[in-house]
This record gives sequence, structure tokens and C-alpha cells, in this order.
Amino acid sequence: MERKEDFKGFNKDEYVPILRDESISFLFRLVQKLEPKNILEIGTYIGYSASIMLTASLNSKLETVEIKEENASLARENLKEFGDRAVVFCDDAKNLIEKLCQDKKKYDFIFLDGPKGQYIRYFPILKELLNVNGYLVADNVYFHGMVKMEGKIPHKHRSIVNNLRKFIDAISTDKDFETKIFEMGDGISVSKKIK
Repeated sequence: MERKEDFKGFNKDEYVPILRDESISFLFRLVQKLEPKNILEIGTYIGYSASIMLTASLNSKLETVEIKEENASLARENLKEFGDRAVVFCDDAKNLIEKLCQDKKKYDFIFLDGPKGQYIRYFPILKELLNVNGYLVADNVYFHGMVKMEGKIPHKHRSIVNNLRKFIDAISTDKDFETKIFEMGDGISVSKKIK
């Protein structure tokens, strides 16, 4: 696995939305085991998690979406070694996944690591994009532990927390999925589409 410090655009002195070490290992092992043919990633940032997945499974192709042009450019640079196995889109994630759905695209593995408050809105579209026996993996589903908190949530985080709770409820009760939530990092949900 590559060191995040080697990535263009990574600055350890600033907050950067990059996976925690235990989440990186988990994602690497899962992708290595499943060897998905087609991967969709929501939330590229500078391409670190994309590189982890492409390194884990040498026959996978990955499409990833990033809303900020500067980050998308850095991601393209960081993923150059993977050639045409990596495609970086610069777009709003919801726009892109709706287009992919219209084009009847299908994926074996979807890694959801974009804006947390949007997970519940993305879910019905991602379900359509996922092949049967495919996996939807969502990072940071506990949002700094607040999703599991009892009592009042700070106002500025309330809608994100409420939407993540709805997302967890949706993936846990949808009969087309088998879902487990792992406590590592800030919570990772793994949902296998069974029908």
C-alpha cells in the first residue's frame, strides 16, 4: 500500500479527508478478497483510497467522482500509474450517478465516501447501479461518533446526523441487502446486494 505522504496535495499539517489507517487496511483486504471487476467511488479527494483499491485488485477498473476541479486534477496525477484503469470525473456526485444510472452502468463494488448528509439521497440510485452479489461500502457512518450519541446533537451537525441515521436504517432494513457495520475508524458499513 502506498504512503499517503507521497501523494501530491497531501499535507499532514492540514485536516485532509483521507481514510484512517485501520480503515485503509480493511478496505484493501476487502477489495483484495472480492476482486471486483468494476468499482465506483463517490468522493475522490486526491485519489488515495482509489489507489488503495486499484493496488488491491490488479484487474479492477475504477471510476471516481470529485466535485472540486483542483482535487480532481491532483487525483488524475496521483492515479496516472494505473493508466486507463482509473477514470476521474469532476462533477457533483448526484449528477454523475444519475447519468450512470440512465446509461445502465453496473458495478461490483461501490465505495461511498462523499458528503455524509447525502448518503441517504444517493442510496436508491447506488442500489440500481450495483450488481447482484455486489458490495456497497460506506465510510464514516458514525460521523465522529455523533450518530450513536443519545440526547441533543449540536445544531450545525443535526441534519447530517439525522440523514446518516436514516441511511443506516435504510441499508439495515432493505431486504435486498445483507449489512454489517464495523466499529473501526468512524464506522464502516458493508452491504452485500443479495437480490
